[in-house]
Amino acid sequence: MALINDFLSLIYPRYCEACTNNLYKHELFICNHCKLNLPKSNYHKIPESELIQVFAGRVPLINASSFYLYEKSGKIQKLLQAIKYQDQSKLAEFLGEEYGKQLIIDGTYQDVDYIIPIPLHINKLKARGYNQSECFAKGLAKALIKEMNTTCLFRAVDTKTQTKKNKYQRWENVEGIFQLNETENLENKHVLIVDDVVTTGATIEAAWDALRKVNGIKLSVASIAFAPRS
Repeated sequence: MALINDFLSLIYPRYCEACTNNLYKHELFICNHCKLNLPKSNYHKIPESELIQVFAGRVPLINASSFYLYEKSGKIQKLLQAIKYQDQSKLAEFLGEEYGKQLIIDGTYQDVDYIIPIPLHINKLKARGYNQSECFAKGLAKALIKEMNTTCLFRAVDTKTQTKKNKYQRWENVEGIFQLNETENLENKHVLIVDDVVTTGATIEAAWDALRKVNGIKLSVASIAFAPRS
């Protein structure tokens, strides 16, 4: 089997999604060098991190964390583009599991009851074929041994991409877009909302606008990446 795998790797070489170097047979998606050197945020260890400050006065959070720090034209951008536009849903799941393993070591999110990915509108889900935030959340849920809930929160409005919008336009674009299917199962629960990238926090705030109606709910946030303000 090892010989077959080596032969196949010659015909169909596998590349690191971050640096494009060849992967060794024991490496998945990302080479070991990138795994060690990609810019991790470690925000789950920092109570007053820049990420949690984004939501100060807007969303009452228990904790907020991101696996990586986003930099335009950097390796994290390559990973996100592969996930979002190159059909790399398994990469998102892999990153979720890798991050979850780190969170387990540090004892973070052990009291979370549900992991809830930011939902896509049904039109966008049909076009893309998967929800990248849900894939990341699936990996997190597996590593953290937590239940993922994909039915309680849904996207009622199909919005345009946030990429080129300023802070105010991002909020306008997502205001009132989320609704709840159920509330009883969420009462007095600690939920972890999961997104792919956090920039201004507008999407998370819009999700909180729906979730805040649930009695006693507590909220934390996790993402693949966070784009610090320059």
